Amino acid sequence: MEASVHLENGAAPGQSGAQSSFLDNGMQVVVIPDHRAPVATHMVWYRVGAADEAPGESGVAHFLEHLMFKGTENLATGEFSKTVALLGGQENAFTGQDVTAYFQRVASDRLPEVMRLEADRMTKLLFDEDEVATERDVVLEERRMRIENNPPAILAEQMNAALYLSHTYATPIIGWMHEIEQLTREETRAFYQRHYAPNNAILVVAGDVDLGQVMALAREHYGTIPNNKDVFQRPRPREPQSQAARRVELRHERAGQPMLQRYYLAPSYVTAEPGDAEALDLLMKVVASGATSRLYKSLVTNDKIASNAGGYYSGAARDYGKIVLYGLPVEGHDLAEIEAAINAVLEDIVENGITEAELDRAKKVYLADDIYERDSQTTMARRYGYGLVTGQTIEDIENWPSRIESVTLEQTREAARKHLDIRNSVTGILVPEASA
Repeated sequence: MEASVHLENGAAPGQSGAQSSFLDNGMQVVVIPDHRAPVATHMVWYRVGAADEAPGESGVAHFLEHLMFKGTENLATGEFSKTVALLGGQENAFTGQDVTAYFQRVASDRLPEVMRLEADRMTKLLFDEDEVATERDVVLEERRMRIENNPPAILAEQMNAALYLSHTYATPIIGWMHEIEQLTREETRAFYQRHYAPNNAILVVAGDVDLGQVMALAREHYGTIPNNKDVFQRPRPREPQSQAARRVELRHERAGQPMLQRYYLAPSYVTAEPGDAEALDLLMKVVASGATSRLYKSLVTNDKIASNAGGYYSGAARDYGKIVLYGLPVEGHDLAEIEAAINAVLEDIVENGITEAELDRAKKVYLADDIYERDSQTTMARRYGYGLVTGQTIEDIENWPSRIESVTLEQTREAARKHLDIRNSVTGILVPEASA
């Protein structure tokens, strides 16, 4: 029996709100109608990411994402991507700590073809030994390019490892080099069989479609795949109460300029108390976002000790979010001055809060951004997919603007007092070092 929910909150012109139903095998189907152009974005989201990997198998979720473009029982290697290209479509995939997602953007009358392709690789991947070995080398090279040859990325990776004392978010999404090197065909296939199943997936289709049409196609292509009663969600540890701030220093010959970063552990939108995540979003918009932020005006515009300074709150996660701050000194000034200036801004925020005018301006910026984002069906598909797969509901996603609008000044002050606690932080510095 299919249970269906139809919500129309916050729909943009040409859209009628997200609609949701379920296939008998447990796969959720979400449709976001947008009839302004004959185009559809088709996304399959799996409730699994890097944080679900077993100890010693870091990078397997991302590695599997690569292998999903290889051969299946019905498709030769490369045939998936070639077919999407011949349909005039675009495709890609990505892995996060909590999610793995695959998407195609095609003319809406081509939706049956991409559904057939995506359903095929959900359970019929071959894991050819030679292809596994070749693709492992590709991932190792990707890590060399993106991390090993990028000092700011190395610093960020080391800071994440220090921020999370217990939780698996400490492990990089791409994996540690020595563990990627040892990933086997058997480990990767076991991960696939454990997590890739219709009852562990959400299908999101945005564009020139309706729920009845998508459900009929989904029943034909995904509905024939049996659910997997052995889908395994690895329990995730909780963070202990932090007792001390941490510091990370990276000296690197390829660092172009010195930089200071700070991370604070924070709740996510899923785990935060009501209104807390929204307050953090608005607080960090005032404190650190753009040239009008407190941080930028203090360090760059007024004191002229930094070439850039800023930050943000990242709350789109299943378990924990993060506050990020950074500053880059100009010539003649050092990282100690940058850190002292950042601390001064934060201390003032914690003690005195932000103003009503700043809060109102931040709300207007966020609400305007929300309206503009609704013009992109791909952005909307990502918004619903990411939110649902990390534990939010359709109501949570669609009522976000009204929750932002209702945040009070006192809530932002309480968020600052609660979450800008130096004991819950990691401060990282990047220092250029002459090569030997």
